[in-house]
Amino acid sequence: MSAIEPLRIRQLQALGLLGESGTISLTAKAMNISQPAVSRLLSDLSKELGYPLFKRSGRRMVLTREAQYLLPEIERIFSSMEQIRSLGHNVQGGTSGHLKVACLPGFSTSHLPSVIADFLKARPDVTVTIEPDRPERILDWVIGEQYDCGITDTFRSHHALNSKTIPIRCVCVFPEGHRLEQLDVVTPSDLAGERIAHDRIGSEFYLRLRETLEREDVPMDSFIETRQFTCACELAAKGVCVSVLSELDAREYVGRGVSYRPYSANLTHKLSLIWPNHKATSVLTLEFLSNFEKSLQPFSER
Repeated sequence: MSAIEPLRIRQLQALGLLGESGTISLTAKAMNISQPAVSRLLSDLSKELGYPLFKRSGRRMVLTREAQYLLPEIERIFSSMEQIRSLGHNVQGGTSGHLKVACLPGFSTSHLPSVIADFLKARPDVTVTIEPDRPERILDWVIGEQYDCGITDTFRSHHALNSKTIPIRCVCVFPEGHRLEQLDVVTPSDLAGERIAHDRIGSEFYLRLRETLEREDVPMDSFIETRQFTCACELAAKGVCVSVLSELDAREYVGRGVSYRPYSANLTHKLSLIWPNHKATSVLTLEFLSNFEKSLQPFSER
């Protein structure tokens, strides 16, 4: 689509204002230019269109019938330009646009929806896509700019990405009424003999959890292996097992058959926010990332 020359816009503006005011002098005043400049704009437009635009009637300029037919279209053009300007400001200011977020599966049904709901309250013109998947896929999507940002774990670094990692406190979750409910803090030795649901064997979090147990000579009773903390919480609610996981996930299950206590070992779940670094990041994305990071503060070990 070819760009509209600035002069053409000024010509249409002059004709529209002349139709409203009826005089060259008032048109010039409204446009903050000289009367001869207004006359030149109208003359050039008349030559381009191939017909006269006005005729004199005493001290006033009366638009020809042809010019009068143009006025509704001129008004529509300037109205559209104003809408574009307003939309541009809104996009720049983060009040409209489309946000695409890739996240870990558990987040799509636990913490993220409440953050999105709060974020959208002040942004009614924003639309959102949420796509849950495993960390490897999230990484590929954000690197390829298919998504504006990602919420993941096990992230170290990548030359194409900006990132911020937040360590989240870990707690021990167990069924309501479990013996661990009598404790203020659960230690690794308290888990001796308990059947444990845990992260994937070999994952960084699994290895760090197993290390905390081994330091106190507690064997890891590997009962259920699951990638999602929310799944471990569901199983604990059904009385099947206990687990050590992010307090962010545990909190969602309070009152749903699960209790939890702080886990005494120095263990955190490292959550990372990632976004592309080789393109300008939208205000909308930056504001969402800031809001999401703030939502993690009550659970962060920082």
